[in-house]
Amino acid sequence: MVDADSGRDGRGGSSTPGAGAGGTHGAGPFQGRSGTPALPDGRSAPALPDRRSTPAVPDHRSTPAVPDRRSTPAVPDRHSTPALPGRRVAAASLVALAALATGCEPGTATGAQDAPPPVRATRAAAPTASPATEDAKPPTAPTPSPPASTTPPAPTPTPEPEPARTTARPAPEPSTAPPPRILMRTGSESDRVRELQARLRQIGHFGRNPTGYYGSVTAESVRSFQTKRSLPVTGSTDEVTWRRLLGMTRVPTAAELRPPTERPVAAPDERCLKGRVLCISKNSRTLAWMIDGTVVSAMDVRFGSEYTPTREGVFEVFWKSRDHVSTLYDTPMPYALFFSGGQAVHYSADFAANGYGGASHGCVNVRDKKKVAALFDQVRTGDKVVVYW
Repeated sequence: MVDADSGRDGRGGSSTPGAGAGGTHGAGPFQGRSGTPALPDGRSAPALPDRRSTPAVPDHRSTPAVPDRRSTPAVPDRHSTPALPGRRVAAASLVALAALATGCEPGTATGAQDAPPPVRATRAAAPTASPATEDAKPPTAPTPSPPASTTPPAPTPTPEPEPARTTARPAPEPSTAPPPRILMRTGSESDRVRELQARLRQIGHFGRNPTGYYGSVTAESVRSFQTKRSLPVTGSTDEVTWRRLLGMTRVPTAAELRPPTERPVAAPDERCLKGRVLCISKNSRTLAWMIDGTVVSAMDVRFGSEYTPTREGVFEVFWKSRDHVSTLYDTPMPYALFFSGGQAVHYSADFAANGYGGASHGCVNVRDKKKVAALFDQVRTGDKVVVYW
């Protein structure tokens, strides 16, 4: 039989857990204000602070209501106190104890078993300030960085104006440089044209004797020269073409500048080598007045068309008419030397004006009036005439 006052004596035994408080007074969880709380299974619980000595609400300026973990744990350590059998009952009692001790902060008075939840709460709260894991990073955070990295390539369009400058540079050069001055062109007639023709003939670009007239043949010869020397092909003789030609040729002689005929005189036919002969070549379009194989004078001539061809063969001069006019065509035929029917050697104003663009009605036309006049005075009736190819 236990004494009724043993419950009060249990206050003094609170220093030694489990020494007093048997199961006789197990009607409530606590045995008096100063007694040791009893658990349902009869074992003693940790002592609670006395309300008379410790205020219900801890004052922050005084001793904190929650025991410091580093000093004395509010909940007995597992290594020192046997584990409680009922986790639910222990949790309920601990919550009740925490409510009595601290009021509104259940997380601060929890034991070592419930300590991890507050730690997780602090870790979860930390990402708000600075994310701790990759999952915590906001999806929009990486997106600003790519624009920042993509913005640097924007300067790449800036070098593109430079090619525009390079392409623009060649354009002004042709416009600013004045074209070379034209010295001679089609229609020009002068001693310089004669020199041009003589120089072109020296290097094989002009196949005729100089005439002093810049016609289609001369223009074509200039184009040939310009093409071979990689010059602008215009057919006109500008300063650049003229300087290049002067550097490649020598000064023409008097015989080169003023030959007797436009084209070189052909080698005479063997029938022209004896006596006094008018040696006429259709191939070279020349007439050579020869005495015993020596050329006395030479001149350019043209012949009849295919419908009125000039006869070929050996003939004699049978009639001389200084101021003759054709009775068939009513055209002047000055200094006429007839050798075959109505065909004669005479001066032609049309040949002098139009060159080889036309043809005669079968006569041998001469375009140099002075030469044919001198020839008329030298030729006698009965002199030989040879027409050949």
